Amino acid sequence: MTTLDTEKKRTQEQELLQQFGEEPDIPRKTLLGAAATATALCWSLFQLATECVILIDAIYVRAIHLAFGLLLLYLTTPLIRSKGNRNPGFFRRCTALDAVLGIAASLCAVYIVLDYEGISQRSGLPTGMDIAVGLTLVVLLLEATRRAIGPALPVIATLFIAYVFSGPHLPDFIAFKGASLSRFVSQISMDTEGIYGVPLQVSSSVVFLFVLFGTMLNKAGGGRFFINLAVSVLGRFRGGAAKAAVLGSAFSGMVSGSSIANVVTAGTFTIPLMKRVGYPAEKAAAIEVAASINGQIAPPVMGAAAFIMAEYVGLPYLDICKAAAIPAFAAYAGLFWITHVEACKLGLKGLPKDQTPDFWSTLKAGAHYLLPLFVLLWELVYERHSPQLAVLKSIAVLTVILVGQPLVLARLRGTSLAQALKEGCWQLFDSLVAGAANMVGVALATASAGIIVGCVSLGLGQQITTFVEVLSGGSVFLLLLITAVASLLLGMGLPTTANYIIMASLTAPVLVDLASGLQIHGLSLALPLIAAHLYCFYFGILADDTPPVGLAAYAGAAIAKCSPIATGIQGFFYDIRTAVLPAFFIFNHDILLWNIDSIPVAVFIFLMTVAGCMAFASLTQGWFMAKNNLFDMLLLCTGTLLMLYPFALTGFFLPYEERWWGYAAGLGVLGLCALMQTVRSRSRTGRPAAARA
Repeated sequence: MTTLDTEKKRTQEQELLQQFGEEPDIPRKTLLGAAATATALCWSLFQLATECVILIDAIYVRAIHLAFGLLLLYLTTPLIRSKGNRNPGFFRRCTALDAVLGIAASLCAVYIVLDYEGISQRSGLPTGMDIAVGLTLVVLLLEATRRAIGPALPVIATLFIAYVFSGPHLPDFIAFKGASLSRFVSQISMDTEGIYGVPLQVSSSVVFLFVLFGTMLNKAGGGRFFINLAVSVLGRFRGGAAKAAVLGSAFSGMVSGSSIANVVTAGTFTIPLMKRVGYPAEKAAAIEVAASINGQIAPPVMGAAAFIMAEYVGLPYLDICKAAAIPAFAAYAGLFWITHVEACKLGLKGLPKDQTPDFWSTLKAGAHYLLPLFVLLWELVYERHSPQLAVLKSIAVLTVILVGQPLVLARLRGTSLAQALKEGCWQLFDSLVAGAANMVGVALATASAGIIVGCVSLGLGQQITTFVEVLSGGSVFLLLLITAVASLLLGMGLPTTANYIIMASLTAPVLVDLASGLQIHGLSLALPLIAAHLYCFYFGILADDTPPVGLAAYAGAAIAKCSPIATGIQGFFYDIRTAVLPAFFIFNHDILLWNIDSIPVAVFIFLMTVAGCMAFASLTQGWFMAKNNLFDMLLLCTGTLLMLYPFALTGFFLPYEERWWGYAAGLGVLGLCALMQTVRSRSRTGRPAAARA
């Protein structure tokens, strides 16, 4: 790939990120652009300093974190965005009014810092100034959130606020005692139960550092390296371009933690590659979208919501990663199998040898990109350090790579070291600015979600959870369906983090309570809290490719130049395998490695779960070793059930410890189906239909 092609792809990535709200456009040559750049840089430096050098109260960090996010948003995002290449019109570019609103919003955010002692002394008894500042903060925060991620979250937050004040006047079955204006302002803007609550705390302490880490790695070239490495390994196999897209997107998605950013950065390379080997545009885009979405559930980074989950559930982040590991990688294995099935159905070949990069040359050229990931995993898994410390050390390594990489290249090429050092410093500067820009949406979403959490903690939560419990009729199965549908519907307009916070606050506790009384095969379900939270998390993520909204699908379709609705439908069809996993791990906690510490047992369960995902993928795609008939579909359905829930066979007559026989039966069923299809296809064509190219 030439330097010109690389620059074109980087430009396309930037345009797509800005189009889908992942990274605000910062025109640095204007006065407001320079102010925005300075704000973004100071934000990144502040976050690094509070973890390394400056020790200040957590509430101060949250308030200043929010102030930076609000100011940066108002400096970079106008009231109405320009679309396409049309000339900016009225209110289509940032103005001095936006700057004034940004300054006002940031001052309201840090008001709790400026008068912290006074606010503490009059807790619950706000003055007129407190009320005015608090209400202004709520209004400007919701407007900033609307500009950043769309109207859905502000509308939902406004409905919750309206419910708080109108509760006493509503019909009896949804009536609520309500709250006074003073109590509302105290809860929402002067306490850690509202805007400055757990979601913003996690955003300011952990999420920012991981977003910065992912941004720096991509700026250094790590994302492109992972894609090239995947192509070098898998490109020559049948459907190798799609398999490489899945593997490469898995690697980059584990670090970025953002489905849209992953589609944009990896998809600009993988989607044209898949189209070139014969995948239709919709399927090429859908494969990349499905792979990118699963990056949010894949350890070690996952998405921003995973760090909030650790706080809500009260478990170390490493335990969250442990519980999420098997479902995440089994889901990727299922998608990997889907790409093979699609290649078989389309009769595709692999990439020619001269179009695939050499593995050892690719690895040698980019091995240094693996070092920060190794440091991150070493610190998290072996040293058992906190996520903040682990990612800080990885950022330090990345800083050396960003600055040192041009110096090494200049040394090898015999060019100017001074110019190379300048280039490296500019790369570091751009990474710090881009990392802060990428955090704007997350910071504002968590703060706005804090408004909803604050309304719930005013007493509204008990009313809503009671309503949800009544709506489900006390049935855990109906509640699971309600939670899944609600998560998908909310996720069409909300980012994953906000969606998870809302659903986890409202339905996860009810789910655990209802499940505690459920008996299956004579055993109490005893649902772990982590299972209920992961269930909400999974379905919130799947909304990213759920039509008619599905922003990740729109991003993939923009690259593939095809219909976003068709891409969303195809991507959702591919992602059904991911939706099935939470439905099973709610009842089979082995998939989450709950109370399982044996590595051999964990590996065995992983392999069985992979087999179940592959069986389900074959069932939904209509192809296993050959085209499915009705009897094949029955066998695949049975095999899926037994591999993901072996108790379906053993639970009726064997104790829990003998569940392994269910896996053996499932393998036998899948083996019978594979044998029948292989024999059938050979009798027709003389060779297996799924033979490798």
